[in-house]
Amino acid sequence: MKLLTYEAGNGPRAAVLTGAGVEDIVPETPDATDIVVSGGRPETNGKPRPLDGLKLLGPIARPHRSPFAVGLNYKRHADETAERRGVPKGVYPEQPSFFCKWLGSYNHHEGDIVHHPYTDQLDYEGELVIVIGRGGINIPKALALDHIYGYTVMNEVTAREIQSVQKQRFKGKAMDTFGPVGPWIVTKDETGDANRLGIVTRVNGEVRQNSNTSDMIFDVETIVSILSQGLTLEPGDMIATGTPEGVGVAMRPQGFLKAGDVVECEVEKIGVLRNRVVAPD
Repeated sequence: MKLLTYEAGNGPRAAVLTGAGVEDIVPETPDATDIVVSGGRPETNGKPRPLDGLKLLGPIARPHRSPFAVGLNYKRHADETAERRGVPKGVYPEQPSFFCKWLGSYNHHEGDIVHHPYTDQLDYEGELVIVIGRGGINIPKALALDHIYGYTVMNEVTAREIQSVQKQRFKGKAMDTFGPVGPWIVTKDETGDANRLGIVTRVNGEVRQNSNTSDMIFDVETIVSILSQGLTLEPGDMIATGTPEGVGVAMRPQGFLKAGDVVECEVEKIGVLRNRVVAPD
């Protein structure tokens, strides 16, 4: 099932994308978290409308908490940045490194990414995102999939020089519009094994990232289990799982984003998240 949220004119409305089109959930709800909490397939009004022409919002229009994220979670991405980080290739983290993607950066499919004047090194990071369906704390790895509702896509936009100068991930990834998510959530029964999905990022149609989640250092079950140690996960929580090789900062010459660029982040069996980079007002 594909669960989405669109702008209905009087606010957000959660809906399901079927083969016939977009069908509103009955009773109407602005918060897709209600559906995630309940699990299963919600009742819809049986009146499909075309997807074209609808303004999609973030799959959860108003997340209750900032998305979590994992840094440096693909082997080949770790290798391509090893020299820059001052470590040998083939040396990978022994534990996942977590941070939060600031809620104020939350953006949506077709939402503009603002090229703020404080960076000349605006970069893309296509990522698979876990959506928690059943909350819990201290979740064993063997039970982690029971707590996952489905998956979506994030472009984990980053101002690289801010990340480097400040020696931490938060601010360089926290600017307004730097967290597009979408276009919808796909339930885990439709994605199959999330540790075996193709992941591609294109800039103006040029393939920049082309990998598979099988290259992740920590798989989705490990991520959920370790993150939940002493930390209660809640329904609707989102966890971005890291980005593969091919980021702009690692290209030679470097391939940073500029105003006018169109970035497409695609994950197999989920869909394409598309955003345009724009100059600030």
